Amino acid sequence: MRRGSLGFSTRSHLARARRRRIALASVATVAAAAVAVPTLSWAHAVVYPKTSTTGGYEKYVLRVPNEKAVATTRVELHFPAGLRVTSFAEVPGWQLQVLTDSAKAITAAIWTGTLEPQRFIEFPFVAANPKTDTKLEWPAYQTYADGERVEWTGPEGSKRPASVTTIGAAASAAGTGGGFTRWLPGVALVLSLVSLGLAMRKPDARTA
Repeated sequence: MRRGSLGFSTRSHLARARRRRIALASVATVAAAAVAVPTLSWAHAVVYPKTSTTGGYEKYVLRVPNEKAVATTRVELHFPAGLRVTSFAEVPGWQLQVLTDSAKAITAAIWTGTLEPQRFIEFPFVAANPKTDTKLEWPAYQTYADGERVEWTGPEGSKRPASVTTIGAAASAAGTGGGFTRWLPGVALVLSLVSLGLAMRKPDARTA
């Protein structure tokens, strides 16, 4: 009986240690993924909100990070068809040039100024949304002091995608500023910690 008890104790200890190692590895993996979510969205020129309602007026914000070791000096945003831009907010230190078509409708905006490395800037504007459900694509162009011009015009999932806003009658239910993605890192961390706690629980008492 003694040997059996010692053998069971050893096996139980090894099993707990194995579960603990697996749980710790899972926590590290989930935590890394949670941190990566905002990082991926941060590294792009993005227009917020990501969802809005049909036919209403919306305050949009173009957020642009500087990802290089030299300053950003020019940011250009082309407005999607069906959107009627009405006004812009003043951005200290930046000059605004508004482009229009033959009907005097605003088609693009160009901001010039200086955005130092490891900084980001936001350019707010107000627009009237289309009256039907659609997706608005926002082609943006970022020029650096060394002459490089980065085009944020690719499809979703590409290295340099154009930002997209979904317009729909029920879009407000999805939230703004990233929707569920904004909460994903916290949810992932909570789930990983719960998994760790369950893995480290002592097994139920057994009799030899």
